[in-house]
Amino acid sequence: MTMLVIAIDGPAGSGKSTVAAALSEALDLQTLDTGATYRAMAAAVLSHGIDPSDVEAVARFAERATIDPLCGYVIDDQDFSSQLRTDEVNHAVSLVAANQRVRTVLVAWQRSWCELQGGGVVEGRDIGTVVFPEATIKLFLTAHPDERARRRAEEGMASIQRRDQIDMTRQASPLKPADDAWEIDTTDLPVGDIVSLVLKRLDAGTKG
Repeated sequence: MTMLVIAIDGPAGSGKSTVAAALSEALDLQTLDTGATYRAMAAAVLSHGIDPSDVEAVARFAERATIDPLCGYVIDDQDFSSQLRTDEVNHAVSLVAANQRVRTVLVAWQRSWCELQGGGVVEGRDIGTVVFPEATIKLFLTAHPDERARRRAEEGMASIQRRDQIDMTRQASPLKPADDAWEIDTTDLPVGDIVSLVLKRLDAGTKG
């Protein structure tokens, strides 16, 4: 892989978006929150009155949907960005994301997005294992449950734990670190320190 791709995986509240934004600025790369693309798909499914647990109906909808090539929140010309964090989407997203045919559609879109951007900082739950297994650097972020709950106070710990359980045990691309991922506990580690570590590793790789 010639393009620079930083893959960031981890559960909700582990600091993926914060670290991704900091690395994006430091490396002058675009960021992609793949979880948001699944949330947008879940919102689209709900908007069409489809039961998120109806595997076949959800898959057919995803396979027919038109996704903006540079914005995964716009599906069939409708912008779902304002609905990504609703309670309804919080409850539906793990069911939609567990659908293998939905994942096939969105993984193809995520790879296309990165190719169009010439690289990127890509965050999610299967980036290093499935979407970009040959990423330049793979991070797997974790944090203490209490800290994760504090960071996602608007969602609540019960919802976070429910989604973690579904995502870690699903058959389709379960949440887990890639064998060669760099696991980092962000509970008490400043974002700037994480960025410095990544930049040093990139620099060492370039010199090597």
